[in-house]
Formats: sequence, C-alpha cells, structure tokens
Amino acid sequence: MKSKRKVPIWVTIILLIAAISSCIYGANRGEMKTVYRKAVNICMECIGIG
Repeated sequence: MKSKRKVPIWVTIILLIAAISSCIYGANRGEMKTVYRKAVNICMECIGIG
C-alpha cells in the first residue's frame, strides 16, 4: 500500500525547525520561569491553598 501524505515533508521539517527554535529562544529569555510560576499559581487556586 502506498502512503498518502496530505502535507509535503519539507513543510513538516520547516515547522519542526521553527518550533524548536522558538523553544530555545523562549528558554534563553527566561520564559520557563514565568510559565512555571503561572502554572503553580493556577494549581494553588484550583486546590484552594492560595
């Protein structure tokens, strides 16, 4: 059976490279701390501790 691709492989590769680059850029800017802090605050509000 022949596999039918709806999206060309080069589009997938370009999007993968863009996603990895964005993750690295965000990590270098310190965004991981911000996201983690917001996640902790949301969890604390849902549990009712905070």
